[in-house]
Amino acid sequence: MKKVPIAVEDFKEIIKQDYYYVDKTKFIEDILNDGAKVKLFCRPRRFGKTLNMSTLNYFFDIENKDENRKLFNGLYIENSPLIEEQGKYPVIFLSMKGISSTKFEGALDKIKDKISNLYINYSFLMEVLNEFEIDKFRDIAKGNSNTAQLESSLLFLSKLLYKYYNQKVVVLIDEYDSPIMSAYEKGYYNEMRDFLKSFYGDVLKTNEYLQMGVLTGIIRVAQAGIFSDLNNFISYTTLNDEYSQSFGLVEDEVKTMLDYYKIGYEMLEVKKWYDGYSFGKSDIYNPWSILNFVQFKELKSYWINTSSNFMIRELLEHTGEEGLKTLERIFNREKVAVRITENVRFGNNLSASEVWELMLYSGYLTINGRLDDGRYLVRIPNIEIMNFFKDEFLTIVFGNYDKVDRLRDALRDKNIEQLNKSIEELVLHTMSSHDITKYYENPYHMLLLGFFYALDGYYLPKSNMEAGYGRADIILFPRDKTKAGYILELKRAYTKKPEKEVEKALQQIDENKYYVELERYGTKEIIKLGYVFDGKKVISSYIE
Repeated sequence: MKKVPIAVEDFKEIIKQDYYYVDKTKFIEDILNDGAKVKLFCRPRRFGKTLNMSTLNYFFDIENKDENRKLFNGLYIENSPLIEEQGKYPVIFLSMKGISSTKFEGALDKIKDKISNLYINYSFLMEVLNEFEIDKFRDIAKGNSNTAQLESSLLFLSKLLYKYYNQKVVVLIDEYDSPIMSAYEKGYYNEMRDFLKSFYGDVLKTNEYLQMGVLTGIIRVAQAGIFSDLNNFISYTTLNDEYSQSFGLVEDEVKTMLDYYKIGYEMLEVKKWYDGYSFGKSDIYNPWSILNFVQFKELKSYWINTSSNFMIRELLEHTGEEGLKTLERIFNREKVAVRITENVRFGNNLSASEVWELMLYSGYLTINGRLDDGRYLVRIPNIEIMNFFKDEFLTIVFGNYDKVDRLRDALRDKNIEQLNKSIEELVLHTMSSHDITKYYENPYHMLLLGFFYALDGYYLPKSNMEAGYGRADIILFPRDKTKAGYILELKRAYTKKPEKEVEKALQQIDENKYYVELERYGTKEIIKLGYVFDGKKVISSYIE
C-alpha cells in the first residue's frame, strides 16, 4: 500500500518513493493552452500549490530532462500532445515561504539568502560569462549583493540562463505574497511592497528572456503595483471557473483515495468535516485534512494555520457594528452577503470588507452564490473550520480555555455568582477602550456569543432569535434537556443608575415572553439573566 504524502511537496519524491499521488498533471496542459504569459494562482494554504509548482519544475526543466520524463509515465500529461514541451526550458523555481522578520532588514536578509542559494545551484553558468558578469554573479551567490543587485537578481539570472541554453526561461515563484502578508503584520509593509515591486516586476514585466511566469499565493495584492503594467497577465482566484479543480481534491478523488485505503465507509462524515469549499463551480475538499485523516483515521481538525491568525485579530480590532453583526451571523452558520473583489488593499488598517476578502481567500470562508448587486454570499465551509472558529478564535481572543471551562461549569451547576464573575473577568480583560467608547451593546454581545460558541457540546447558543413577542439577545439551549436553559438580555448603560436598567432588562424578558422557545424545546428549568455594561463594569441580576 502506498505511503500517505503528508507534507511531501516535491513531485519527484512522491513518484520515486511510491507515495499516493492524485494526478493533477492536466494542470500542465491547461497552463500551456493558456495564452497569458504570466499567471497568478490564489488559493488557501496547504491546498497543493507547492506540489503543483514542483510538478511544473520537473516537467519544464531542461536539466535532467530524460530522467524527469520518466516521472510522468502513466499520468494524464503523458498522453497529451503537449508532452512535447517536456524538458524544453531552463527553469527558475523560487519559494518565498518563510520570509518573515520583525524588521524589514531581517526579511531582506532572508530573501538575499534564498537568492544566494539559488545562484549557487547555477554555478555552472560561469563558464559562459564575461568578467563583469562573473563578478556580479559571485557577489550575489556570496550574499554580498546590494539592494539594486538583489532587485534585479531574477532578471539577471534569466538572462544568463538564456545565454547558456539559447532558450527562454520559465519562472516559477511559489508563495509570492508571503513576505507581503508578514510585512503587513509586522509593520514594514510599505518598504516590502516597494522592494517586491522591482524584484518581481523586473523579471516579469520587461524581460525579453521570459517564456512564461507562474506565481502562487493566497491573495492578489492590489496596490503593490507588481502586476499593474503587465499586458499579458491573468490572476485566477477561487472565484474563477478556470483551474477550479487544479488545487484541492474533488469528490471522486477523495472517494477513490478512501476506497484505496479501505476506509470508504467514512465518506459521509469526511464530507461534513472537510468538504464545502467552492472554487468556481467546483466543490472542493481540503487536501491537507484528507491526507491526515487517511493517515490517522480520526475525524478532527488538521488544517490549523497559525501564521494567518492576525487576520482574526484585525477583524476584531477594526470592524464596526455592521462587521460584528456579519461575524455573528457567520458564527450562526448563516450565509451572509459581503463585497468581495479580486484585490486585497493593504494599508494602515484593513476595512471590514477587506478582512472578509482575506478570510475568504485564506480558506476560512467560502462562496455560496452571488447576488444581483455584485455581492457574494459567504459561509463557513465545514465542521473543521467551524471548530477553528470555536477553538482557535477563542484562544486568540481570550488567551486560553480556563475561562471557558469555568463558564461551562457555572452554567451546568447553576452557579450564577461564578457565571457573573466569569463574564466580568471576560469584559475586564478582553474588551479594549476602542470597543467600550461606542454606545451600543454589540461588542459585548459579540464577545459573549463568541465565548458561548466554545460550549456548543453542552449548549446551543442562539443570537437575536425570534422568541415570544420580540428577539432575545442570547438564548442558551441545553443539549441535555434536564439541565437549565438561559436567556440573556444585554444593555449598554445610558444612565447613572444601571441597577434600574438591569431590572428593566429582566422585565423585557418576561414582557416579551422570550422563554417560550426554551419551553417549546422541552427545557424544564429556565434562568433569566440581565446584564448592563458600563465601560468595563458589569451590572447583573437574574430570576429563575
